[in-house]
Order: sequence, then C-alpha cells, then structure tokens
Amino acid sequence: MASVSGIGGFFFRANDPDALSAWYDKHFGINPVSAGPWLQDAGPTVFSPFADNSDYFSADKRWMLNLRVDDIDGMIAKLKTAGIEVETREEWDGEYGRFARVHDPEGNPVELWQPPDSE
Repeated sequence: MASVSGIGGFFFRANDPDALSAWYDKHFGINPVSAGPWLQDAGPTVFSPFADNSDYFSADKRWMLNLRVDDIDGMIAKLKTAGIEVETREEWDGEYGRFARVHDPEGNPVELWQPPDSE
C-alpha cells in the first residue's frame, strides 16, 4: 500500500534566497540545495495546521519552521553568541519537551524543539 514516509522538503519564498540559505547553513547546519540534500536524523515530526486566529506564532506569518535539536541550551547559547535574539517562555516547556523561538533575517519564525526523550 502506498504511503508517505516523511517530509521531502520545505519550500518557501525569500527576498534573498542565497543569503537566507547561508544563514540557515551557518546557524543550524542546514546545507544549501547546491550542496545536496540535508540528511537529517530520524525522529519525531509534527504536522499540525493551526487555526487561522492562533496566537502561537505571529499572525502575519502563514507558517513556522520547527527544528528538532538535541541540546536546546547549547543551541540557545550558540545563537546568542552570534547576536541572534532567542525567545523562551516557561509555559512553552512541558510534557512535549522544551522550546525556544528565533526569527531568521527575513522575519520568519523558527521554533527550536528538544523532545523530552533527548533531554
């Protein structure tokens, strides 16, 4: 029986695709398409449409990228050292793990998620 085995890509528009691709490579290790596909670790992926009036992320954005991390404290420290503002809230952390939020240079929200089984 045919089924979907995972997400094969995430495609979005950018004002400066090359610069944005370089930013994701530098800070998250997500290599640009020209370097070949990003081979990620197997693990949980959440696919969840939100209500149009959700306040979980900025109302002027239609999507938010969520990146799974293995050491959220280390990632937060790395990003802050690079001068990137990182938002955390106690109410975001709980049974589903720990979360932090940044915005890429074009203002797109990026959520960092450390699942509870990797803590």
